[in-house]
Amino acid sequence: MRWRNVCACLLILATSQAEVFAQRPRLRRGTRLVVEATAYCQRGETSSGDRTSRGLVAADTRMLPIGTVFRIVGPSSEYGGVYWVADRGPEIRGREIDIFMPNCREAKRFGRRRLELRILKAG
Repeated sequence: MRWRNVCACLLILATSQAEVFAQRPRLRRGTRLVVEATAYCQRGETSSGDRTSRGLVAADTRMLPIGTVFRIVGPSSEYGGVYWVADRGPEIRGREIDIFMPNCREAKRFGRRRLELRILKAG
C-alpha cells in the first residue's frame, strides 16, 4: 500500500514536469509566442540585479529565461517596443509575463491582455 502511494506521487510529479517541458518553446530569434500579460508598478531591484525600468518584464524563467529580449507584435502597438526578461515573478506560471510600468494607474488600466511576442534574443 505504501509503495503504491509513493509510485502514484512520483507519477504525478513526472507528469506535471513533462507538461511544463512540453509547453516550453524552443526559443530562437524570430520565434513567436502568445502570452497572457499583466502589468506591475512596484519599484525596486529585480532578480537579475537591475533596477525596475520601462521595458523590463518578469516571466516564468523556465519558459522565458532571464536575458531574453523580445518585441510585442500585433494589434497591441500601444505597448509595442523591445522588452527584456530581467525578473521572475513568484505568481507567474507558464506563458505569462508581467510588464513593469512606472505609472500605477497605467498598470491598472493595462489589466490582463493576450499579446504576441517575437523573440529577438534568447536568454
